Amino acid sequence: MIEAVMMMGGLGVLVGAGLAAASKVFYVYVDPTILKIEDVLPGANCGGCGLPGCSANAEAIVAGKAAADSCVAAGSDVAEAIAAIMGIAIEAREPDIARPGCYFGVQDADLKFIYNGLSDCKAAMLLGGGMKICSIGCLGLGSCARACPFDAIVMGPKGLPVVNEERCTGCGACERVCPKHIITLSSVTRRILREYTTEECTTPCQRGCPAGINIREYIRQIAFGDYNRSVQVIKERNPFPTVIGRICPRPCENECRRKYVDEPVAINCLKRFASDYEKGGGRGRILPYKAPPTGRKVAVVGAGVGGLSAAFFSARLGHEVSVFEATSEMGGLLRSAIAKYRLPGEILEWDIEGILAMGVEARTEKMMGRDFTVDSLLGEQGFNAVLLTTGGWDSRLTRGADSIEQSVPGTYMLLDLIKSDAKRHNKIYCESEVVIAGGERTALEAADICHDLGVENITVLFRETQEQLSLTDGEIEEPRKKGICIVFEAGICRIFGEDDNLNGVEYLNFGTMSRTIVSAKNLFIASGRFPELIFTRIQEEEGEEAPATPGPVRWDATLPYKDLRGFGKPVSPGIASPETSAREDLRGFGKPMSPGITSSETSEVFMGLLSKGDVLTDYSAAIGAIAAGRRIAASVHQIMYGISPDLPETVLRPDSVIQDVDHVEQVQARPRQIMPVCNAKELAECGEIEKGLDEKAAQAEASRCLQCGLICYEHSESGAVRIEESVKAAA
Repeated sequence: MIEAVMMMGGLGVLVGAGLAAASKVFYVYVDPTILKIEDVLPGANCGGCGLPGCSANAEAIVAGKAAADSCVAAGSDVAEAIAAIMGIAIEAREPDIARPGCYFGVQDADLKFIYNGLSDCKAAMLLGGGMKICSIGCLGLGSCARACPFDAIVMGPKGLPVVNEERCTGCGACERVCPKHIITLSSVTRRILREYTTEECTTPCQRGCPAGINIREYIRQIAFGDYNRSVQVIKERNPFPTVIGRICPRPCENECRRKYVDEPVAINCLKRFASDYEKGGGRGRILPYKAPPTGRKVAVVGAGVGGLSAAFFSARLGHEVSVFEATSEMGGLLRSAIAKYRLPGEILEWDIEGILAMGVEARTEKMMGRDFTVDSLLGEQGFNAVLLTTGGWDSRLTRGADSIEQSVPGTYMLLDLIKSDAKRHNKIYCESEVVIAGGERTALEAADICHDLGVENITVLFRETQEQLSLTDGEIEEPRKKGICIVFEAGICRIFGEDDNLNGVEYLNFGTMSRTIVSAKNLFIASGRFPELIFTRIQEEEGEEAPATPGPVRWDATLPYKDLRGFGKPVSPGIASPETSAREDLRGFGKPMSPGITSSETSEVFMGLLSKGDVLTDYSAAIGAIAAGRRIAASVHQIMYGISPDLPETVLRPDSVIQDVDHVEQVQARPRQIMPVCNAKELAECGEIEKGLDEKAAQAEASRCLQCGLICYEHSESGAVRIEESVKAAA
């Protein structure tokens, strides 16, 4: 009996020791914050958050990969409770809605393929390569509809997915199962931030438009007689539709496939027709959708085309926007450089009023440096970001200013330094540390001026190599003997300072990809205008307490991401395509990152100040400035929210290899509608040289549109059926 008891006791000790050891070996730590959030979540495990259950969602929230309000089955009280656990604040967020991106279904295709019993799109894609004609076209097998946990998607009669927006929660299940990226999540914010990729079905006219307007869709709405919707589509990417409808150089029409049959569609004339309908219809202003208020304030300095466009898109992103303009009227070169018979003042005013109607505040006769400074905006006035779009010599000429101006703290145009020098009694006070960016031999001349004025530390930065600049060894050695530092293959990626003083410049070496910070009190740039810069206040270091009393305002400034059209591989700073990830949160989480160039896989033609992607004099057309304004707004939004600025490899560029067509078939020739113009006698009464299309002519011209996709288009017969159906619907 005693032996049995001892045996059992010994066995118990061994088991206990084994369990204790196992607990140490197999112990899994669970973050208590995750457990707290799990307790708050409803436990529905519906998948509406886009993750496999509430436990996964709790982990994603703690990891910063999902928002505190990502649970679609819970109310605002749950989101607020989660935010309290995380120690963060909640901002209102617009819903994500699935959006199909294919225009022509299998039912409409000329060639149809048998999938041998396969019913899953991914399987068909893997086994047979999918559709043999269009590499992007929808396979039409309905995998997205079956994957939707809320029955928000059905396959329509043409074999394309149709989304019920009331049921859609934006979970992204459909996006994840689509092998062709046909169906993606969409929202106001996503559409503003997006750059088109080679994985999307873009039309040739849309690719030719600097602003990327969905031309196919707004012409389609005109053909249907829905002019209100047409204006909304245009304003998704263009806040100046009435202006651009009169002065655009129409690069989109050069790409129109109708040219293979007769003449391109009168795309810009149709834009003018739709915008004139809004202006003259007496039905009120048609405004595009906005994201919910973010509570963040953005200041835009300069009310030219670029500045007003940046303000428009920033307001649509939900920010509180104020525009500061040195003159009494906004519009920049649109107001001063274009003949009134081409662009009457009332037309410009109408579009500017439309921008203000989006909630943009205008503060005219307010000049930077005289009435306010960068630090006063970021400090006293409480702006989260300042966008500089002041222009340069063009702006001065329109204002009749002849004095040297300093829009950026400590920063001047190189030309000002050269012109103001007279026997070294320069009008510009140069401090002890100076950086000169660009200018070739003129930069060396400026360095000599600064040296003679007593500047101690002078650094000259050239983007090019010595060979590319054709500078001799003697031309380089002479200034170096004077202690002037000359650096080749370097581009400025950031400047920073405190209050109204410049403290330093950070540049990137294109050869080694290393960064160097140079102390600088003055910066001279070799361009005819000040660069477009985004100023933000430098955040306190993590764990560092904010000062009890207001102190100096420390700031840094970076460039918006570059124009992607025509200069090789795109680089940071830029924007990630928000359509590529089902659950990418465009509001960002945690502490904002320090802005700047982050990608090492770059091309020097795009990096830093004075790159080919920058504007050195002025935009070739207003539509280009509008596109730049959207890029500025997208850049500042990302900087404020700490969203990764990396660009996808598939971003669309002019040298991208994509499918296209070089001829069209079964399309009957039809004459283009000619814009009526005023003769010399009528011009005084008309006020502008072009009269605009009437409704009958606009409908006829809209019906000429082939409604292209990537490589698909409508034949004459199908186009006639579409117009007939639209007429019946209107009746």
